[in-house]
Amino acid sequence: MIYTAIDTFYLTDEQLRDSPSRKDGIDEAAETTLRVYGCDLIQESGILLRLPQAVMATAQVLFHRFYCKKSFARFSAKRVAASCVWLAGKLEESPRRSKHIIFVFHRMECRRENLPIEFLDVFSTKYTELRHDLIRTERHLLKEMGFICHVEHPHKFISNYLATLEAPELTQEAWNLANDSLRTTLCVRFKSEVVACGVVYAAARRHRVPLPEEPPWWTVFDADEAAIQEVCRILAHLYSLPKAQYIPVYKDNDSFSVRRALDTHASKESPASAVASDRGTPVPSSSSQEKNSLTKARREKVKENSDTKDKPLPAELNGKGGQAANSKIERPEPNVDRAEERERSRSRGRDRDIRGRDSDHERERDRAKRHRSRDKSSGYSDKEKSRHRSSRDRAGYYSSGDKDHRHRRH
Repeated sequence: MIYTAIDTFYLTDEQLRDSPSRKDGIDEAAETTLRVYGCDLIQESGILLRLPQAVMATAQVLFHRFYCKKSFARFSAKRVAASCVWLAGKLEESPRRSKHIIFVFHRMECRRENLPIEFLDVFSTKYTELRHDLIRTERHLLKEMGFICHVEHPHKFISNYLATLEAPELTQEAWNLANDSLRTTLCVRFKSEVVACGVVYAAARRHRVPLPEEPPWWTVFDADEAAIQEVCRILAHLYSLPKAQYIPVYKDNDSFSVRRALDTHASKESPASAVASDRGTPVPSSSSQEKNSLTKARREKVKENSDTKDKPLPAELNGKGGQAANSKIERPEPNVDRAEERERSRSRGRDRDIRGRDSDHERERDRAKRHRSRDKSSGYSDKEKSRHRSSRDRAGYYSSGDKDHRHRRH
C-alpha cells in the first residue's frame, strides 16, 4: 500500500520490486535505464527551456512517483517526461507554453536519434495529436498523485548541514550529487533529510574532508548510518552505468517526429516483413520497398509512352479524325492564351484610364475659359469686383450699427 500525504510518498524495497513494470515483463535493468533516460530528457529540456533547477528536480520526482504506480509498457517515457516538465513548471511558478515544450522534445528526439531536423507545423495533425496527448498525460499524473504534488528536495538542507559542520568547501560537490540522485529512486525511498546526509557523506569521502564521528554527525540530522550507506551505494551504481538509451517497450507509437511515426506505421502495415522474419530471410526496409515500387511504376509508364509514340496511326484516323488529332496537337496551351488575354485586358484598361484623365483635363480648361469670358463681358475686373464687394460689406455694417443706436435711444 502506498500512502500519499502532503510530504510523504515513500516506498519499500519490496514495493519497488513488485512495480507495475515488472508485472508487464520489464526487468530491473530495463526499468532503471528508462528511468534514467526520462530524467535525462527532463534535465536537458529544462536547460533548453531556461527553467530553474527547482522545476527540473520537481519534474524528475513526479516522473519517478508516476512509474511507481504505472508501467512503462502502458505509458511512454517520452510523453510522460514532457508532461512532468509542463506540470512542474506550473507547480514551481515558472510555467512554459505547451507549444514550446513540444518543440523542445521534438528537437531533442531528432538530435538523439540522428534524424533530420524537420519543422513541426502548428496546424498539422501531428502537433494536434502531441498537444492532446500532453494534456491527457498531465491528467493521468494528477489523478495518480491524488492532486497532491508537494515535493521536498534535499538541496535546501545541504547548505544548512554544511554550515553546521563548518565545511563550506563541500557545497558544490554535494549539490552536484543531489542533482544526480534525482535520476535514481532515492526520492521515493528516503526522505530528503536522509538523502542530504548521504550526499554530504559522499562529498566528504570524495574530497577526504573529516567530519565529526563521536558522536556521529548524522544523528543530529535524524539519519542513520545504514540509510546513508544505501544512498552512497545507489549513487555509485548510477555512475557505473553507461549512457542511457531508449528501450521501445511502449506498445504504441510515442515518437515526437513525423518521419519516425510514418516509418513505424508502414512497418505495422507490411505483413511480408513478419513472414520473412519468421523464415529467417532478410527483408529490406519499408522505405526501400516503396522506392523500388515507385521506380518500377515509372519505368512502365516510360515504356508505354515510347510504345505509343512509335506506333503508326490507324487508317481510320488518316481522314477527318487525323485532322482533328493534328488540330488538337497544334493548339497552343490554354495557360499561354489566358496570359495573353490578361495582358490585353490590362493594356485596354490603361488606355481607358489615360483617355478619361485627358477628357477631365479638357473639361476643366473649358470651364476656366467660360468663366473668363463671362467676366470680360460684364466689364468688371477682379480688383473692381473686390472693391465693390468691400463697399457693400461696409454699408451693411454701418446700417446695422445705426439701427442698434436707434434702438438704444428709444
